[in-house]
Amino acid sequence: MKLPHIIIGLLISISLVTACNDNSTTIGSSLVTDSTEIIIDSAFTLTGHSVGNPLVQSRTLTQLLGSIDAKEYGSFKSDVVTQFMPASTIDTTGVSVNDLDSIKLLMFMSTGDFTGDSLVPMGLNVYRLNRQLPSPIYSDFDPKDYFSDKDLIGSTVYTANALYNDSLSNLNYRAIQVKLPLSMAKDLYNRYLSNPETFASPQAFAEWFPGIYISNTFGSGRIANIYQTRMNVYFHRHTKIETDSVTRDTITNGTRAYLAVTPEVVTNNNITYAMSPKLTEMARSGKQIMVAPIGMNVEIKFPAKKIIDSFLSKGGKLSVLNTLTMSIPATEVENEYGITTPKDLLMVKSSEKETFFANSKVTDDRTSFLAVYDSKNKCYTFSNLRPYIMDMLNKEKIEESDVTFTLIPVSVATESTEGSIYQDPVTYVTAINPYVERPVMADFNIDKAKIKLTFSKQSIIF
Repeated sequence: MKLPHIIIGLLISISLVTACNDNSTTIGSSLVTDSTEIIIDSAFTLTGHSVGNPLVQSRTLTQLLGSIDAKEYGSFKSDVVTQFMPASTIDTTGVSVNDLDSIKLLMFMSTGDFTGDSLVPMGLNVYRLNRQLPSPIYSDFDPKDYFSDKDLIGSTVYTANALYNDSLSNLNYRAIQVKLPLSMAKDLYNRYLSNPETFASPQAFAEWFPGIYISNTFGSGRIANIYQTRMNVYFHRHTKIETDSVTRDTITNGTRAYLAVTPEVVTNNNITYAMSPKLTEMARSGKQIMVAPIGMNVEIKFPAKKIIDSFLSKGGKLSVLNTLTMSIPATEVENEYGITTPKDLLMVKSSEKETFFANSKVTDDRTSFLAVYDSKNKCYTFSNLRPYIMDMLNKEKIEESDVTFTLIPVSVATESTEGSIYQDPVTYVTAINPYVERPVMADFNIDKAKIKLTFSKQSIIF
């Protein structure tokens, strides 16, 4: 849809203004006048429906561990497979393999960062993997062919609270601890001495140690959000100290993280989910339901053609499109587990949804957009749709793929520049990944969405 008449009109306007500015007399000033009118049009309707989202690619360090059976949400279970980044160096000064005391798997969660009941006891097993994990890896991954029962290296029972331990009650984190065989620490130590190249990269290390599988063994009612996982080795060190010219042998205790989960390694939440009858019926009845990490997204049809028709018919030849925004109401689905709406929402062309994540893209305000949930007004607002509609104005024909978008919960990573007395800090989006942090759900009211077009109409009167 080419618009040469608009461009020509703007050029005429500019030439008239220039001619007036170049003439130092007042001749003609009473013959040509102009006026600018701001027009706001919000008479647009958005349509949409829920679409299935059976799997996601886990691109986060957050590990979900546990299971819940929530009447309003459904049955959700997640366990974990992960590789490790090895320490590039292992301190051997004053420490021999016989000085290693123990090794533990530590999984850290922020205080209160879980879904469900903090007190319910739950069990887990830790298995050593016996083959390489695939990459890419998705939430429907089944680890059964990657370990066997004989690969069990540890187990424990845990809760999510401090269990009245005064030394832990004031900490802002909790740690699930699993004692592992001492032989693992010795194998790591000896491997470092004999084959240090194994520790040179996560790929080289994974060839020797493929990783672990952490599985739920019993208990239900909580999903823990693990933000950091590592293996600590505990040892004692032989040193010498000198006091008043007297040298004495002494032994000190030490701890070192030999392995850790980092962005460079493969880690995955293996998720199974059965949607609740309540949500299923809401979607069946036409409600626009969103459920994550897996479950349902919302697909919408954006009224680009009607917006363009309004702009062209009401604006005239000398119109300028100022802004285009869209707010979509969304509310929490009532539940007893504290499951809320997702914080960040991606709107992306449905035809480009898969490549958006596969190519690690960020939003461009032309084919993809971000909105943050406004808990006060209970809506998501996409505030800069102008570049998109300008692209549509310049198309010969608007296709169905141009107006079909999917709304997807996402996790957003940002970086900020330092501010100064001359410039405020600027925040940049550095990564957008599928949301795999905790169960969330939302009830969208697409019919009540507010789309607001603002443009300036200039009239020239001779």
